[in-house]
Amino acid sequence: MTFLDMVNTGRARLGLSFACIALWLAGCSTPPPPPPPPKPAPVVVKPIEPVKPSLPTSNARNAHEYRVDAAKHLYTLNGSRIFKGRLPPMLYAVGVLDVEVDKQGQVTRTYWVRAPGHAPEVMKEIEKTVRQAAPYPVPAHLNKVVYSDVWLWHKSGRFQLDTLTEGQD
Repeated sequence: MTFLDMVNTGRARLGLSFACIALWLAGCSTPPPPPPPPKPAPVVVKPIEPVKPSLPTSNARNAHEYRVDAAKHLYTLNGSRIFKGRLPPMLYAVGVLDVEVDKQGQVTRTYWVRAPGHAPEVMKEIEKTVRQAAPYPVPAHLNKVVYSDVWLWHKSGRFQLDTLTEGQD
């Protein structure tokens, strides 16, 4: 039997039909999805430690030496509030304040030795200025330090410290 004879037979047609359908279905199928990527090895992330600001250090060996470093520190932070030049003969307020600074440069206590009682607003402003200036230079050779300075207060609200004064007329 020839090929044409087979084609003409019903059985052959049915087989040929199934073969065509199978080929057609094979061409339409989607390939299986690719395997998932391998899981990356866990990365151990070390928390970033905050940068500790380097604090200024004072090499003062006693309170008198430390008071110069503290006065310079206050002047640096309050440059626009410093009275420039020689002070006039009459000042609005004069006060003597003791300041205790711990080994980290933090103010732990203030004490008025001579308070300008007639100007309580000046007292509050001086105390605020002293506390806001922390941290002070770290007293490297002292566990803590108590230093005194004289605040010379002009009626304009500007001041000088006796340690760094430019003098008075």
